[in-house]
Amino acid sequence: MTRTTRKLRELLARPGTLLAPFTYDGFTARIAQEAGFDAVYMSGFGTSMSKGMPDVGLLSQTEMVQNAAYITAAVSVPVIADADTGYGNAINAGRTIREYERAGVAGVHIEDQVAPKRCGFFEGKQVIDAGEAAAKIRAAVEARSDDDFVVIARSDALAVNGWDDTERRCRAYREAGADLIFVDGVRTLDDL
Repeated sequence: MTRTTRKLRELLARPGTLLAPFTYDGFTARIAQEAGFDAVYMSGFGTSMSKGMPDVGLLSQTEMVQNAAYITAAVSVPVIADADTGYGNAINAGRTIREYERAGVAGVHIEDQVAPKRCGFFEGKQVIDAGEAAAKIRAAVEARSDDDFVVIARSDALAVNGWDDTERRCRAYREAGADLIFVDGVRTLDDL
């Protein structure tokens, strides 16, 4: 158990909302920490754009993990990282967790998009079969060496298939062991 994974669990257990601003390098993460945020989020979009690339799966797992390591070295607050689609199938998702743990990250989200993925803000997203996505989440949970490491299942199905499919997926991801669920594409307070 590491200090930041334990701290992230404590922050998530508190009442209210945990705000973790998007950051993309050690400098922006340090600014967020100095501004008083209790956690930071390594944005895949921000990381890609900081390298001059669109967020369409062009950065590799190695590049994303290296960026996460720079961020965790720059701050003392927990870092949550975008782990895209887990960089492959369930076996790859397990390796992704081990790599992010070694980088000092306190948690990640893994999304249910097809590869190559598209930024959540972009049109034209597609999602994989819910069973395949649940298998990735299960593999991620089983791969973590620290039980406090947070595995977040992100579903991009709302814009693609609507609420019914999104709800089914979220329940399946929770049953697969996800600690949190992240529904991308919520646009209204009623939806939230």
